Amino acid sequence: MKALCWQGVNELSVEEVPDPQILNAQDVIVKVRLTTTCGSDLHLLGGYIPAMRAGDVIGHEFIGEVVAVGSEVRRHKMGDRVVVCSFISCGRCWYCENDLWSLCDNANTNPGIGQALFGYEPGGVFGYSHAMGGFKGSHAEYVRVPFADYGAFPVPEGVDDTSALFASDSVPTGWMGAHLGGVKPGDVVAVWGCGAVGQMAARAAMLLGAERVISIDRHPERLAMTERHVGAETIDYSATDVGAELRERTGGRGPDVCIEAVGMEAHDTGVQGVYDQVKQQLRLETDRPSAVREAIYACRKGGSVFVLGVFGGTVDKFPLGAMMNKGLTVRGAQQHGQRYIPMLLERMAKGELKTSHLATHPMPLDEAPKGYDLFKNKKDGCVRAVFHPGT
Repeated sequence: MKALCWQGVNELSVEEVPDPQILNAQDVIVKVRLTTTCGSDLHLLGGYIPAMRAGDVIGHEFIGEVVAVGSEVRRHKMGDRVVVCSFISCGRCWYCENDLWSLCDNANTNPGIGQALFGYEPGGVFGYSHAMGGFKGSHAEYVRVPFADYGAFPVPEGVDDTSALFASDSVPTGWMGAHLGGVKPGDVVAVWGCGAVGQMAARAAMLLGAERVISIDRHPERLAMTERHVGAETIDYSATDVGAELRERTGGRGPDVCIEAVGMEAHDTGVQGVYDQVKQQLRLETDRPSAVREAIYACRKGGSVFVLGVFGGTVDKFPLGAMMNKGLTVRGAQQHGQRYIPMLLERMAKGELKTSHLATHPMPLDEAPKGYDLFKNKKDGCVRAVFHPGT
């Protein structure tokens, strides 16, 4: 089958790779209908995520059709249209039973790498380095889905493929940031990033009752999309002082909840941005935390900051004093998608969540390297490139 393979830093190619096989009685094989780029994939391209190997198939956000079923699978059958959570989770360990699905004890087949990096191993992820299990990714014609009864979800008839695709990762990630960030009716919420996850975090905050949602980015087309499709207010951080602007819009208090949806390659127009860029390129720090810093400084006293963006290691100049002295609650997580996906699909079916506008650049899988170039370099207004395997 054809698949998009990582070959080295900033090197991708479409290759012929072996078809996946049922390896465990709880597996299914899914024929991919749609799969999309994700901002966290760019960290793979930039060489910031460890334990990648040439030939690894990338991609973790997808929808498809079940074409083979393991003998112990109970919730799926041949022909089912399913959206698959990007995180692989067993459904039976302590973490899964407590709705902390991305922390599953049993899915990551290479736990030693995560233990060395983070102190404990995270769960497994499709197409995201051997530190996360080394599973083949979704930018392919077929994917093996382990623990399918817990990670694959039937798509309601009224939800089209393009809309349902984003229930794999972007929508549950954004929803988790608003939910676990503690958004409640009447809150003012600020979201850093107007990519797919940032837009979905903003929409989730609205559905959870936020009085105002303010989204922050620098790309005009993303800011306009967020205003038009999500209904949030926006700030262009390249044109103003974000902290001052947020204080002005909140009567001097600051947002109640701040959600960071940017990650380890955040940009900053100031001196700190140059500092972080140089240190990251020299590998003196692994991540650029510009957006996290800004969120912590901007959040009201006693407020909440949730980190959705992917970070891989250590950062410099973290404002620990501001966090402690302001009495902030700071949380972060990889998405616990199994906790949210069924509910989100229901909301999509009811028309409460619109996602199809995120698919700005559909194209065949053969053109995936071009899609990543558009996506990475924000060319032609690309928010997400969506690939159609087999076309």
